[in-house]
Amino acid sequence: MTDGAVRIARISSDPIRLEDHLAAIDDPRMGAETSFVGRVRDHDPDARGPVAALEYTAHPDAEAALQALASRAADAHGAIVAVSHRIGRLEVGEAAVVIAVAAAHRGEAFAACRDVIEDIKRELPVWKRQLEADGTAEWKGLGG
Repeated sequence: MTDGAVRIARISSDPIRLEDHLAAIDDPRMGAETSFVGRVRDHDPDARGPVAALEYTAHPDAEAALQALASRAADAHGAIVAVSHRIGRLEVGEAAVVIAVAAAHRGEAFAACRDVIEDIKRELPVWKRQLEADGTAEWKGLGG
């Protein structure tokens, strides 16, 4: 098993691209790559109507927290991880979270990717405000 590594752990207001994350995890020692892209969707079970956009806000320590949870998953699975979470206003269809993982085998790659997104949802100090088409807005809890 290879030691884990984090190549990207970023909180940014700039658009995030899967291609950049896949390039960051490219490693000839790794036989499996997996990825996750979380996009803003036009609906939510709690919304009264269509969702127009999301606004993400992060705690100043959010990037350090993202680095820590990515490192935990990378070390646990001997994987290479690249992960970014977007902040600011995102329109429907834009990527809010991008994760790319490389590992020696598919099981480790899938497990590390799942660990990263689940830990983001539980632990990352990023909050979202859901903006609905009718002008109403609602803050959602901890996580992306």
